Amino acid sequence: MVARFLFVFLFAFPVNIFGQSFSNNAKDWFPFTPTNTVEPGIIGIEHWLDAPAGKHGFVQNEEDKLVFEDGAEIKFWGTNICSRLPYVEAEKADSFVNFVAKYGMNAVRFHKFSWYAYHNNKSTEFDPEKFERFDYFQAKLREKGIYYGWSHIYGHRVMPGDSSRLLAYSEIKNLEYPWAHLNGSTSSLVNFAPDLQQLSIDLTVNMLNHINPHTGLRYADDPALAFIEFQNEDNIFWGAIGRSLEQAPTYRSLLCRQFSQWLKKKYNSQAGLVKAWGTENIPEGESLERENIFPDPNHGLFSWEYETALKENRPMATHVLDKMRFLYERQVDFYKKFEQAVRETGYKGVLVASCWQAGSGISHLYNLHADYEVGMIDRHNYFGGGAGGHRMTEGTVKNTPLISLPGSGLLSTGLQDVVNRPFSFSEWMSLVPNEWTAEAAPLIAVYGLGLQGWDTSFSFATDIPRFSRYLQSEGHGVYNATSPLHMGLYPALARMIYRGDVTESPVIATRNVHIPSLAEGELGFTELVRQGYDDKSFTGTVTPEMLAIGRFPVQFAEQNMETEIPDVSEYWNEATKIITSVTDELKWSYGDKNFVSIDTKGTKGIIGFAQNEKVNLGDWQIETDNPFAVILITELSEKGNLQSSDKILVTAVARAKNTGMEYEHSENKTILKSEGDKPLLLEPVNAKISSKNLKNFEVLVLDHDGLITGRKVPVQEGNFTIDGAEYKTLYYLIIKN
Repeated sequence: MVARFLFVFLFAFPVNIFGQSFSNNAKDWFPFTPTNTVEPGIIGIEHWLDAPAGKHGFVQNEEDKLVFEDGAEIKFWGTNICSRLPYVEAEKADSFVNFVAKYGMNAVRFHKFSWYAYHNNKSTEFDPEKFERFDYFQAKLREKGIYYGWSHIYGHRVMPGDSSRLLAYSEIKNLEYPWAHLNGSTSSLVNFAPDLQQLSIDLTVNMLNHINPHTGLRYADDPALAFIEFQNEDNIFWGAIGRSLEQAPTYRSLLCRQFSQWLKKKYNSQAGLVKAWGTENIPEGESLERENIFPDPNHGLFSWEYETALKENRPMATHVLDKMRFLYERQVDFYKKFEQAVRETGYKGVLVASCWQAGSGISHLYNLHADYEVGMIDRHNYFGGGAGGHRMTEGTVKNTPLISLPGSGLLSTGLQDVVNRPFSFSEWMSLVPNEWTAEAAPLIAVYGLGLQGWDTSFSFATDIPRFSRYLQSEGHGVYNATSPLHMGLYPALARMIYRGDVTESPVIATRNVHIPSLAEGELGFTELVRQGYDDKSFTGTVTPEMLAIGRFPVQFAEQNMETEIPDVSEYWNEATKIITSVTDELKWSYGDKNFVSIDTKGTKGIIGFAQNEKVNLGDWQIETDNPFAVILITELSEKGNLQSSDKILVTAVARAKNTGMEYEHSENKTILKSEGDKPLLLEPVNAKISSKNLKNFEVLVLDHDGLITGRKVPVQEGNFTIDGAEYKTLYYLIIKN
């Protein structure tokens, strides 16, 4: 079979990217043309949803799992629905519900939506008409067996009706951030200011006490409300707090007063403080008497001090250690007050503090522990994208594949997993125009929710109740969850996750953290965080590659303990450049060819650059002539046994592009020359597939909605070859006769 690949180059010869040769033949790419029917067809998984949501009681934390009150465990595989979309009319809400149900999502994270429904000029009351639409949307999700969570506060914007409650309303109302959507909000300052905290608490309590007329339940009594997040992407260490404090002198004075009182309690006097800190670390004019000592709440400063102390092999400065400890305590105080108020409503579901970072080392771990004190650990990460930031534009493309470094990028977020807490990945996406976005969802499903045992995934974001007609999202720019390279893989991935096809790793070793010892700068391992804006990477004593082996979570210990990492060479062969999971089901090759192989009872597959490799997966073998592809072979039923299955779904995707889209590649750079337009085109996938145990079967071609077309793939001696250029699809069905 002749390989068929795209690229429109400004030169005629093939280009070598990550060891793979890409020709400029584009003629066989085909339009992606689903009708977006919610008819389940072969791929639909709505019937797997355990309706109605909430039938097993509230979802709660039990050690590191999410468990219903009746003892059943649950993993959530869902998406974000944001902004004004929670308030859509009933017909559109129905469309969203039916769409996400077909593609197997059992949960929705409603995100950053409270801004749009304030009422009576107050930020703690909801517009009745909009809330009724929101009630309907959630009730319909509940009927389908789809749970929902609230990430309702992303910077609490203040309103004139709040003014009498605040120390300095005008200061908050006029705040300007580098991100315009946070202007006029309590973001960052809320973490230490009680008056601002009470706004968020009152809003949340009012929402929980509201009765949904469609269910007859207060939300506090609704077990389909799986979790509540206190605040999105915020904490007291966040670097943006410095700029906001410059504009809010009343709140700066409050923070300084709190810190000065904390220092006086610790050191008793100015002399004691000078002895501990040194005169050079107390700015002129600051003193305990004036109560104006500033705690420099900026994770950039704390990271710099931590990393510099490591390089210079010296202790961290005492003044920095004190500032971090103080800020941590203020953060915990806020979260505990919020937690108490929510629990007093009677709500028994899962709580999330926030989902943001706080630099490297000690500030990072203080922040992680503050989240741990509340409940489930939740984090965000993004990968790829290009020159346009949130929007796709011509220019440089961040075109590195995730698959090129084991455990990197999105997966490295899992280095924040903690013993005795569930772990949630509530915002993530591989961003276009990166060409390899098809790799992301299967990697998160296989290594994140599978091997690492994560408990939730919410891709960002679903803006329309259908597939996008473009490479980019029609509502969220480069964040396109409704791509066939993403959601088109969900019929296979959701089945794999819900069945538990990938065996969870045991804990191989823990990185031990003793919170009281952090105040002395004592940490028995290295932890480094690199952050752009939404994109982050993590490394340290435990490297990202080790996540391809198994679990190495953080443990908050009751005493100071050594962190001992065992020899992992049994699983990490640096000579062959293959990392094998401790479960022996997953292999990550990162040498000449970068790809992952999946070999479980219910799912087989390859992800990445496996051109012309005969990949043996138990009784199955896959060989593709595509330089890059994702090929998944999944048992359709809930039994999860390919060997005894009568129906097997084959999903095969590679790259996608807009019509007329052009990239230019050089050795070290990729440039998007033209964005193109609809329709969206898919690269055909060609692969030879065989199984020693498959006898007397046929292979049917499905259309882009997963419906049977009537076309068949020839089968010869137990082998068949899918030819994407001929069949122009991403789905095939194996049926035993």
